[in-house]
Amino acid sequence: MKFNLLADSGATKTSWSLIYDGQVIHQFDSKGISPIYQSEQEIEEYIHQTVFPAYRDKTIDAIYFYGSGCIPEKVPIVKNAIYKSFPLETIQVYSDLIAAVHALCGYKKGIACILGTGSNSCEWDGEKIVKQISPLGFILGDEGSGADLGKRLVNNALKEQLPAGMKETFLETYQLTPSIIIDKVYRQPFPSRFLASLSPFLLKNIEEPVVRKIVLTSFSDFFEKNVMHYNYKNNKVNFVGSIAYYYSDILREAALDKGIETGIIYKSPMQGLVEFYKDK
Repeated sequence: MKFNLLADSGATKTSWSLIYDGQVIHQFDSKGISPIYQSEQEIEEYIHQTVFPAYRDKTIDAIYFYGSGCIPEKVPIVKNAIYKSFPLETIQVYSDLIAAVHALCGYKKGIACILGTGSNSCEWDGEKIVKQISPLGFILGDEGSGADLGKRLVNNALKEQLPAGMKETFLETYQLTPSIIIDKVYRQPFPSRFLASLSPFLLKNIEEPVVRKIVLTSFSDFFEKNVMHYNYKNNKVNFVGSIAYYYSDILREAALDKGIETGIIYKSPMQGLVEFYKDK
């Protein structure tokens, strides 16, 4: 058995889990790490100052890092940055979509989806991704994501489509005005994160028919424009992500309406990743 250090990195947080024989023996959280927004030197310095001290006295045989922005051309940046603090023979870096695949499907065929701040999906044959519909980001796509839900909420609020008083409650809850929203979406950095941060308002008011319809329509669009291009009739559709987890009832309802069978729904992939690496 080996001591494997697993990392699941999102936009704001990286979860580190040291596992042995299928058991988590140490956990640690740090800020999100992304080669899209950070240079190799910045990642290297952050890991050495923040992550290395948490594990300098621990036995580690291999590191498996999964992160948003870890596309093939960016993998060496993260791998080299990790190696400077942890000079191990085995350091593997994968995308967040592969994290979902490994956590949800393992070595079995299936469809893996991410519904968090953004959305993504693919069809997996047990060894590799055989088909992927591009999510296109929150402006052109990302159906079913937190950003998409937030965008639909803002649209309905500012176009007077919400029940009486709900628009005012929404704006007051987040200390927003129409002009502030426009500024945050069109002029400020990370507009998708801003829009996703508004989605809890939908969950809080999910009993309102208009609100429920917003969420149901977003999920229906996700299935129609993404999942239904895969071999969904012969494979279960599995999910990771906070949006999938907290809205699971409506997600399953939207799937059933499309004749889609849902499988596992994890809030984060770490639970499945621990199982995936149990025998490695």
